[in-house]
Amino acid sequence: MSRIPETEMTPDGPAYEGRLLDRADEPVVDQGAPFDIRTLVSRRGILGLVVLGAGTATLAACAPSASGTATATATASSTPSATPTATASASPTATASSAAAALPSGEIPDETAGPYPGDGSNGADVLEQSGIVRSDLRSSLDGGATAAGTPMTLNLTVFDTANGDVPMTGAAVYVWHCDTEGNYSMYSSGIENETYLRGVQVVGSDGVVSFTSIFPGCYDGRWPHIHFEVYPSVDAITDASNAIATSQVALPEETCGVVYADTSLYPSSASNLTRVSLDSDNVFGDDGGALQLATTSGDNATGWTVSLGVRVDTTTTPTAGAAPGGR
Repeated sequence: MSRIPETEMTPDGPAYEGRLLDRADEPVVDQGAPFDIRTLVSRRGILGLVVLGAGTATLAACAPSASGTATATATASSTPSATPTATASASPTATASSAAAALPSGEIPDETAGPYPGDGSNGADVLEQSGIVRSDLRSSLDGGATAAGTPMTLNLTVFDTANGDVPMTGAAVYVWHCDTEGNYSMYSSGIENETYLRGVQVVGSDGVVSFTSIFPGCYDGRWPHIHFEVYPSVDAITDASNAIATSQVALPEETCGVVYADTSLYPSSASNLTRVSLDSDNVFGDDGGALQLATTSGDNATGWTVSLGVRVDTTTTPTAGAAPGGR
């Protein structure tokens, strides 16, 4: 049985939900269609307001906050752009210039090429031979002997100081050094016909030339070293007078001590090293090899990496040559 809606008495007469009855002497259910419609519309309006309010609150809860939107936007905009920009700035030129800035100031000192250059200035000339432009120096050019010793990678980074220490791209670097017993191919007794431990590389856009070789020995009277000449281009190497820089790399004492401890490969180097120092050496003694002392990393088992930055100033006149000396 349905419950009859209750009315309330007001000074103006009976009312239902705040509305006066159209028929004061009749119950609510008999007020007629107009009163019922007004009651229905009123209830829907209230319900609609309630639903609208709840919906608005729900949308507000689901919507991202202002700070969240800003964070997402910043992340989306900064992440893609920042990474390519950083990558683009790390160009070979920029990297090489940064490396040059870290070097002690000054051009690489001109030094004697010594008595065994093999560049045609003192008899033998390997730079006229086919195959001299190579990275692996351990074997002779004609397939002859291969020099044994602790593996070494030599990295020289060549800077054009006259043009702001940019990489000297396109220049050619000729490198040569002695074997584990202090002998030089093309000159020393028994290996006059060998050409190992000599070679040329062309400077790349990063300024670097890299050679695979063996760690040089220490012979009596000289600090352990590596010779090199810089030419303006690979076409210029056939004439030693075209060299724009001639110098030497000094090898660190601590590394030499570790390498020379293997007396099976370096029979006399350890004892020879005890009788010379960087300060007493006839090449590095002027300044202790301040601009020529390489950095090293590695070990005897896997090999050593020897690195040096080389500033070349083309506005100065080269003063070095193949004057006898060294050994």
